[in-house]
Order: sequence, then C-alpha cells, then structure tokens
Amino acid sequence: MTHLLIPQIISLTTPIIKEMGIDIVNVFFQTNKRPSILRFDISNPTKNISLKDCEEVSRSLESILDETAIIPYAYILEVSSPGISQTLNTKRDFLTFQGFDISITTDPPYLNKKEWRGKLQKRDSEIIYLNCKGRIVSIPRFLVVQVQLAD
Repeated sequence: MTHLLIPQIISLTTPIIKEMGIDIVNVFFQTNKRPSILRFDISNPTKNISLKDCEEVSRSLESILDETAIIPYAYILEVSSPGISQTLNTKRDFLTFQGFDISITTDPPYLNKKEWRGKLQKRDSEIIYLNCKGRIVSIPRFLVVQVQLAD
C-alpha cells in the first residue's frame, strides 16, 4: 500500500527533478524501518544516470523536503537509478514494475522462443504474464531463467 505522503512528496519534488532533465520512476517510503527510508528511483530519457546525477538530485530534494517539513520525523533519503539491466527477482520488484517493458529469458525455449519482450502485466506463483503487442503471453515460471527491465 502506498504511504499517504507519497502523492504530496511527488507533487512537491517533480518540478525540481524535471528542471534537472530527470524523471521520477518511482518513490518508496518505508516507514517500517527506524529511521524511515524515502527512496527515489530516477531516470534520464537521454542518457544513463550517473552517481553525480543521484548526488545532485539528493541535494536538491533534501533542501526542499527540509524546508517544507512535509515529513515530520527522522528519515533517510536515498536516490538511485533502477538501471537499464536491472534484474527483477522479488515479489516487490514485479509489483513495482508492472506495466514496464521487460525482457524474459527462458530455458528451454518456450513456444520456440528463448527471449520474450513486452510489458509486464503480473506474476503469480506459476506464471509471468507479458503483454506482447496487445497479446497476453503466459510464461511458466519454471522455464524462466532471468527477467530484466528492457532498455
């Protein structure tokens, strides 16, 4: 479930990040940790995100978040990039990246294909559902070797 502050945080920070030519991919707020962790995943549509980009975004966000005191308690701010070749492993990864373009590698090949590309629809205990140009393909998980965000 999304934390109640996430929409306000996104509304507050998006203009600052956009001004830097960077997009917000996702925002996570883990309040079950002490201190809480506020994580921004960012991307740049024209180039790969560097460590310097993450540092600059972090400084800018830190400034505006501290000024507004939107989060009234201690937290850790993390800024990172999901990366082009990020492998999806956990249930959370699959929930986070629903609707994103992914690449699935199978072994042995499934329906005579070893690599599948499309938009991740969902994953259950036995199947990964992939939208391939409007057609839903159900790939058995026991055949899946790797699932990555597509470039």
